[in-house]
Amino acid sequence: MRVRYRAGDGAIVDTTLDRLTADEVVGGLPVRDFRWRKGQRHYSGWYWSSTVERLVAYESRLELARIMLADFDREVIAIAAQPFQLIGADGARIRRHVPDLLLVGADGGVTVVDVKASDRREDPGVQALFAWTRETVATRGWGFEAWYGGDARLLANVRFLAGYRDRRLVDSALVPAVREAAGTGSRIVDLERALAAPMLLVRPVVLHLLWRGELTADLTGGVLDGMTMVRLAAGAEAA
Repeated sequence: MRVRYRAGDGAIVDTTLDRLTADEVVGGLPVRDFRWRKGQRHYSGWYWSSTVERLVAYESRLELARIMLADFDREVIAIAAQPFQLIGADGARIRRHVPDLLLVGADGGVTVVDVKASDRREDPGVQALFAWTRETVATRGWGFEAWYGGDARLLANVRFLAGYRDRRLVDSALVPAVREAAGTGSRIVDLERALAAPMLLVRPVVLHLLWRGELTADLTGGVLDGMTMVRLAAGAEAA
């Protein structure tokens, strides 16, 4: 199985899947060039990932949503967009396919992700392509995920928290006090009242710690606001 990827210096590298490493892909650039034009159907752009601390490209809002979920997931330690092009036989035809994402887990596992709108789930062409991709990357010991969207409330709350993902934008001196005040459970407004610091400084720290997973909350039950219950995550005491 042939693979093409773009190294960090922009050079295109041709190799085989059995020789490809996730580190090479994560350290490189998107294999596909991005073009923006008036009237294009998809919304493309760049997302700053707190996981890899650099920009990650996306070609649609749905793809952006999956990248944000990966960035929010503490079990994901690396993200690469349009990571490589697979070139190989599928029966009598030769396929050339660029998956949307490659995710590296804290356990060393690698997952290749393809993103499609939910109305394409039953498309025979999409199913055939995804089946081929799944079987192909499995020969490398990698997993495959076909993602058609997620829980709307979770996505909305994660999108909101993403605005507080950069640790440089919060008052780090307040972090220990917020962790201690959260304890086994507190509404965000009560936590703010318990601290001798302006709410405008405290709430960004709360939201940043939720993003980092040091505080936890139910992000699927409703809108994240001052009445949301938060608590210290297991193991956060040592963070």
